[in-house]
Amino acid sequence: MNQDRLGEAVTAAACQGTFPDGKPGLFLTAEAVCGLAATLGLPARQVEMAALGAGVCPLRYARNLHAFSLAEQARLLASKAGLVGLGGLGGGLLENLVRAGVGAIAAADGDVFEETNLNRQLLADVSALGAPKAVVAAARAAAVNPSVDFTAHAGFLDGPGMLALLDGADVAVDALGGLADRPALAAAARSRGIPLVTGAVAGYTGIVATVLPGAASPLDLFAGSARGRSAEDTLGCPSAAVMAVAALQAAEVVRLLAGRAPALAGKALVADFETMRFDTIVLAAPGDTAGRTR
Repeated sequence: MNQDRLGEAVTAAACQGTFPDGKPGLFLTAEAVCGLAATLGLPARQVEMAALGAGVCPLRYARNLHAFSLAEQARLLASKAGLVGLGGLGGGLLENLVRAGVGAIAAADGDVFEETNLNRQLLADVSALGAPKAVVAAARAAAVNPSVDFTAHAGFLDGPGMLALLDGADVAVDALGGLADRPALAAAARSRGIPLVTGAVAGYTGIVATVLPGAASPLDLFAGSARGRSAEDTLGCPSAAVMAVAALQAAEVVRLLAGRAPALAGKALVADFETMRFDTIVLAAPGDTAGRTR
C-alpha cells in the first residue's frame, strides 16, 4: 500500500476530539491503530507514523503534546534506541521509552529476576521470580505499546555483542550495574558514532550524563574502580533513587531522539535524593584535567 492510500485510510478512521488544552484535533484510537494494522497487513508502528504525517494524533500520545510536536512524535516513532540492562534502571527506562513512543528498542540482559530485585525493579513482581528479565520486558513492552518494535536478547553482551546491539541505533542507553561492562558499551557507542546516555545509583545518590562520541565520560572519574564490590552494593539501591535516575535518563534519551540538542552533553548531573540537592559537573575534555561544578 502506498503512503497516499494509507493516509486516506488513517484519516477515514480518525475521530474528532480535543487535546488536553482544549484545542481541536483528529485522533486515532489504539483500537483503530490495531484494526488498520490487521486489515492492511502493516506494522502498527507504520500506521501511527502515517497518522502523524497526516496530522492525526494517535490518542495514546495526546498528552505528549505540547511537550512534543506531531513531527517530533513521528521522529520518535522512526527512531531506535539500544538499551543494555533491564533491571532497576533498565525497567524504568523501558517503561518511559515505550510510553513515549520510541519506535524501536533493542535491549539485552542475561539475568533472571530474584527476590532482592523486588524493592526497586519495575519489571519485577512475585510471579516473575526466576524468569529471564528479557522475556518479562518483552511482554511488558507489548502490553503497554504494541506499536513499539521491541527485541530483547536474554544474554550478557561482550564488546562485539554490544556493537551488534547498537546496529542502526540512534542512541545507546546504559542501564548497567557496576562498572565492569560500561567501558565496552561506551566503546561500542563511540564506534557507532552515536551518543550514550548513562546513569548510575549508589544509595540516595544518582548520576546521569550524555557522552557524545569522543567526549569525556563520568566513567573517567572512576577509572580503576571496576574491581570488587560496587558502590551500589555497599550503599544500597532504594527504589526512589533508581526510579528518579531512570526518569532523568529517559528524558534525555527522548530529547535526543526527538531531534533536540542534548541537555547533558559534556556534563554529569549529580543528584542527592536524600537532601534534594542537584549539581551539574562540567566534565573535562580528553587530556584536560580541569572540571568545574555549577
